[in-house]
Amino acid sequence: MPLVWILLILSACSPALQSESGLQAYHIEGFAQGTSYQISYYDNEATISSKSIDLKFSELDSSLSIYKPYSLINQFNQSETGIEMDEHLHKVVQRSLKIWKESNGVFDIGILPIVEAWGFGAKRHSNQPSDEMIESALKCSGSDKLRIEGRRLIKSIPCLKIDVNGIAQGYSVDVIASYLESRGIENYLIEIGGEIRVKGRKQPGNQIMKIGIEQPSENKDDDAGIQKIIEMKGGAITTSGNYRKFIQNGAKKLSHLMDPKTGRPISNEMISVTVKTKDAMSADGYDNVLIGMGIEKAFAFLKKHKGLEAYFIYQDANGAVRDTASVGFFR
Repeated sequence: MPLVWILLILSACSPALQSESGLQAYHIEGFAQGTSYQISYYDNEATISSKSIDLKFSELDSSLSIYKPYSLINQFNQSETGIEMDEHLHKVVQRSLKIWKESNGVFDIGILPIVEAWGFGAKRHSNQPSDEMIESALKCSGSDKLRIEGRRLIKSIPCLKIDVNGIAQGYSVDVIASYLESRGIENYLIEIGGEIRVKGRKQPGNQIMKIGIEQPSENKDDDAGIQKIIEMKGGAITTSGNYRKFIQNGAKKLSHLMDPKTGRPISNEMISVTVKTKDAMSADGYDNVLIGMGIEKAFAFLKKHKGLEAYFIYQDANGAVRDTASVGFFR
């Protein structure tokens, strides 16, 4: 899962509050996928249970989580040639390969050997890999070694392993959103580890929902301040950042975000990228693309992808922290 730090600007929801339309505010929160989640929805009665949401997370983890030994993705990683995918893995891999092609390899799910070498996989460690270890990991990495035939995901070399954490949490948000909508809910906000999707308005009061974007901090244990607040009338918003999760190597911080081409942590002027678009899976995948490209290439990429908007926090040539955004981000 990508590291995202978007804050909800919402008061606690309570069934005691009721709008003129009869809609009441309901709130479900919990812990899943290694992070917290919040679901706020508005309906005439409590139609969604925390148990039903937990079942959705369990289903997703059984397919997509590298932290569950029994998951389908781990079955693929342990296989010699590949496996039959379920609906979740198929949708995520298919979208991931599309983004990989569009980004010229900046986003790559075939990167788990590199992630593991740096200690950011299921088995954590803080030992910096040698040049030989990185070269070995690179030989076993890359989406060019993947192909889909029907529902079968095939690898060209046995040592290839995939990691969909850079897009799966956004997909999870979309799955929960689809579930709510299948139950007739038209006003909601879903947040999983900072990945957010919104539809309709906050009730009672028919207010537009507001989202706060966290101000980056040098200390990952500091309480978050708010950099910007935006109104969300619908769609999804996610953030990828390199300031909360890193390896400390002497005086240098090494990002958890990896460059698939070099096998080393991304090192550019980017601090965080927040992406706004129609669905959370797309936002989640593209925020990784943009942070990996650097500011100039990121803006060029956005011009070619309509419906994709982004807000950037970065360091200029003098080391000063700056921010900028695409034209439609705050609209």
